[in-house]
Amino acid sequence: MKSGIGLVFPGQGSQSVGMGKSLCEAHPALKQVYEEASSVLGYDSATLCFEGPAERLNLTEHTQPALLVSSVAALKLLEPAGIQPIAVAGHSLGEYSALVAAGGVSFRDAVGLVQKRGRYMSEAVAPGTGLVAALLGVTPDVVNDVCRAASTVGVVAAANFNSPGQVVIAGEKAAVERAVELAKEKGCKKAIPLPVSVPVHTPLMQRAADRLAKDLAAVHWSDLRAPLINNAEARAISRAGEIQASLVRQLPSSVLWEDTIKTMGKMGVTTFVEVGPGTVLTGLIKRILPDARLLNVNDPKSLETTLNSVNG
Repeated sequence: MKSGIGLVFPGQGSQSVGMGKSLCEAHPALKQVYEEASSVLGYDSATLCFEGPAERLNLTEHTQPALLVSSVAALKLLEPAGIQPIAVAGHSLGEYSALVAAGGVSFRDAVGLVQKRGRYMSEAVAPGTGLVAALLGVTPDVVNDVCRAASTVGVVAAANFNSPGQVVIAGEKAAVERAVELAKEKGCKKAIPLPVSVPVHTPLMQRAADRLAKDLAAVHWSDLRAPLINNAEARAISRAGEIQASLVRQLPSSVLWEDTIKTMGKMGVTTFVEVGPGTVLTGLIKRILPDARLLNVNDPKSLETTLNSVNG
């Protein structure tokens, strides 16, 4: 049974004020996770996660460490169960949580990296100039076509191939708006502007990626205990030398989430455990692999259900 488990970790958009609070209250030893993060960040991580305010939590350079810390805290509660995943994955920022889980990087180093990553992303594009939108009911080929056509107006690209019929595009405002118009002409059922100011996973993030590369190179990386299915190519990587380059490519490249989950399925993952705030990934996986068993850990009840299920 345990041989078919994959762990997945959420990215930006899954945050909410109060995340992790009930787990920490039920398991006070988790305070150490938040204290270690706070010592790196220079502010109280637990207070921000548990009490907000939302405006501060939703700033990219705060959101990213907060999600990492909350996910790793949830992971700590799974560790005594001795779960041996056959693969791990994370959605964008979640790759860093996945790498901590697989032993690729220390928690402390990961906290520092994602704080810088968030800052570099925010600084790469002037506020208010970017736009992110989800396109529903269109194929990847149509999305690529409309982005190509709209690129005469500015930079626009497919940022996330999330699940069948859900692709997120991002870029410069005018170009994204043009791509949305073209997508509707080609049968897009719905286009939803997303509350994300930074057009991540587009060529506009190359500058941030170049800055981050230096920080990634300064950190110690280890071979992974379980392979990471990476965002940039949806392929399994496990060698320390591959990780840095993959994380640099990730920022200006599309997140191939649908392909990532399909790859995990082909590797034998039949049970997916979403570790950390929210259930966004659980919803996506349900559409990608309808027969998969889906579990999550974000509060005491879901923890108990997951532990009973994997041990039972």
